Amino acid sequence: QWVYNILEKKAEADRIVHENPDPSNGFVLVPDLKWNQNQLDDLYLIALVHQREIKSLRDLTAEHLLLLRNILQEGKEAIEKRFGVPGSQLRIYLHYQPSYYHLHVHFTALGYDAPGSSVERAHLLADVIDNLAMDSTFYQKRALTFPLRADESLFKKFQEAGKV
Repeated sequence: QWVYNILEKKAEADRIVHENPDPSNGFVLVPDLKWNQNQLDDLYLIALVHQREIKSLRDLTAEHLLLLRNILQEGKEAIEKRFGVPGSQLRIYLHYQPSYYHLHVHFTALGYDAPGSSVERAHLLADVIDNLAMDSTFYQKRALTFPLRADESLFKKFQEAGKV
């Protein structure tokens, strides 16, 4: 609901850094709640797509390339304009598994070791775009590994199924 409140401007409208209002290929860029916006060393923003049916990396196909390219280009431009941080100093990625199932893209300072920015969970947006340009169904077919903590319910389901 937090995501929908932002997209509908019922919450945090004053925090929006950039918006592309296109319902299919647009998004809202907001500072992550973990970032105080005072220091650029731990810069952290989130792009939330307007399309509600895209839940995660697994849902992406070549039909989403314009959306993803918009996020990459416009997000970098907005961050440089607002915070003076060039795109070359940003890590731009998606999580798999995500912490919530509404497609969102993370923008963090390159030097910031953000939670979940490691290779086991983060998929660079530029790589996602390239993979989908080569094969529209890349993320429906690809085996994706990801870490799980022992206290996560998904881990418990794997244990119950004898897969761990």
